[in-house]
Amino acid sequence: MINIQLLKDICQIPGAPGFENDIRKFVIDCIKTLVDEWYIDNLGNVIAIKKGRSETKVMVAAHMDEISYVVTHIDDDGFVRFHTLGGFDPKTLTAQKVIIHGKKEVMGVMGTKPIHTMTAEDRSKAPKLTDFFIDTGYSKAAVEEMIEVGNPITRLGTFDIMGDCVNSKSLDNRLSVFILIEVLKQLKNPEFTVVAAFTVQEEVGLRGAMTATSGVQPQFGLALDVTAACDTPGMAPHEFISKLGSGTAIKILDGGVISDYRMVKFLKQVAGEHQIPYQMEILTGGSTDTAALQRYGPGGAIVGAISIPTRYLHQTVEMANLGDISATIDLLAVALQEIHQYNFDHV
Repeated sequence: MINIQLLKDICQIPGAPGFENDIRKFVIDCIKTLVDEWYIDNLGNVIAIKKGRSETKVMVAAHMDEISYVVTHIDDDGFVRFHTLGGFDPKTLTAQKVIIHGKKEVMGVMGTKPIHTMTAEDRSKAPKLTDFFIDTGYSKAAVEEMIEVGNPITRLGTFDIMGDCVNSKSLDNRLSVFILIEVLKQLKNPEFTVVAAFTVQEEVGLRGAMTATSGVQPQFGLALDVTAACDTPGMAPHEFISKLGSGTAIKILDGGVISDYRMVKFLKQVAGEHQIPYQMEILTGGSTDTAALQRYGPGGAIVGAISIPTRYLHQTVEMANLGDISATIDLLAVALQEIHQYNFDHV
């Protein structure tokens, strides 16, 4: 049974890249009694350690940050200009509600030129990020009392269950934060030492995972993240990447990493032996903390990734299947208990 309330809480807490304070505090409250020790490194990653009988380390990374914005300018009429933190499709910004985290939290709405005043040429063009501004409803003087350049901005959205799916902003990557917490609750006396890294600034370049990996220096690594599910009208089956309801996804590669073939074999074997539904993932664009896990420790690490199929990534509302979430929890939990039994020698 999925803890829906915990997942909702995790999705709703703000955490722009570089401004993960609130979600970091929540994560610490959740995990501090589940592990043997924990600390915050200089970049802001939460490193939680479950000691094993062996000093061999398996690091599991789940990034805490969400795609967001930052205030760059307040104009003479009080409208707020912004820069993105992470990848956005501009057409998804129209009329999106946001929260500006200044001296107080200020609600705003993304605005742009209304269709009634657009020329035929305007209507034929794709919107640009620079076309948008944030309207708070306040005057310039009032805005400047509450907001300043450099304040982070996060999206505002509801959390809903629809059919067999959960819908929310920031399932990327709060789903993985939730899953890693749930697995830490289950993990009992692992052979290898398990290091749970709740990383920062993934959406702006895997920065937290680079620092965390360099500090932990794991021999094995697993990244937890969402992956695109394009199983919707207008897409051909070979374009799906993953499909909702078909199980968790074992990553073969993405735009930044080729998973170690030994880790892929191990994850497939574990899923098969425990009858955990899974599918294979090849994501040709985009990257994940997997790349940092693989390359930023001395000599590298044997790495792979477990992904949650998710529709509408980096849009206003993202969607994931509850069964796929459960399968991801199951696969990660069993993999961490059994990884010491697998022969990772080169073959």
